[in-house]
Amino acid sequence: MAERRAAFVTGASQGLGAEIAVALARDGCDVAVSSRRVEKLADTLEKIAAAGARAVPVELDLRSHPSIERAMAQAVSAFGHVEVLINNAAVTLRRTALEVTPQEWDEVMAVNLTGTFFMSQQMGRHLIATRRPGCVISLASTHGIVGYAQRSTYGISKAGIIQMTRMLAIEWAEYGIRVNAIAPGTVDTPSRAEFFSAHPAARQAMIERIPFHRFGTPGEVAGMACYLASPQAAYVTGQTLVLDGGLTSY
Repeated sequence: MAERRAAFVTGASQGLGAEIAVALARDGCDVAVSSRRVEKLADTLEKIAAAGARAVPVELDLRSHPSIERAMAQAVSAFGHVEVLINNAAVTLRRTALEVTPQEWDEVMAVNLTGTFFMSQQMGRHLIATRRPGCVISLASTHGIVGYAQRSTYGISKAGIIQMTRMLAIEWAEYGIRVNAIAPGTVDTPSRAEFFSAHPAARQAMIERIPFHRFGTPGEVAGMACYLASPQAAYVTGQTLVLDGGLTSY
């Protein structure tokens, strides 16, 4: 019997992380899923199990390097090997550049950029030590590609992920480790729907900017993640695949 693949998805209690974790399970991966509070993972764990895969909950705080080390060790211990890392966990910030405080800046960078880098580092060390190929897929954003008002800090953190992807892909190619990113535009997640229900004018303005005149779906982002994690993407590395309905084509 062929060995099952194993994946680790950070920030998988809801939204894109949960959708990607379940999609990977349906594609034949056992999946470790993380959250700062493991009790919030119950629904995701149930869906992974229903897809016929093994699910492992992991507590992870990307602001803490010891937490990052423990989380990767726990996932490796559970499965013996982790082949796919999905860096999804992130925090957002809607604030003008003039209003951002040092504490807010540090929080966004600690999770979105520093935490993602050191989570990737742990994955790279694991794969190199075991001499096995694998891949790292990070969730960037169109905010890291084009400018938006009130999104400077978040956008800068996501732009960093795009450049991090290139750098790690170059360093780790000799080990057979692929490093890619996905940059979604506006995706119709529950949290985004909640915001737009309170700001219908903003929703309409955003729809009008998108050539396809609709938002993306979590399933579309998960499908791209599954592609990048699959053997079909064996020659893809150092890339950021944009999923935005044409928004950044202007």
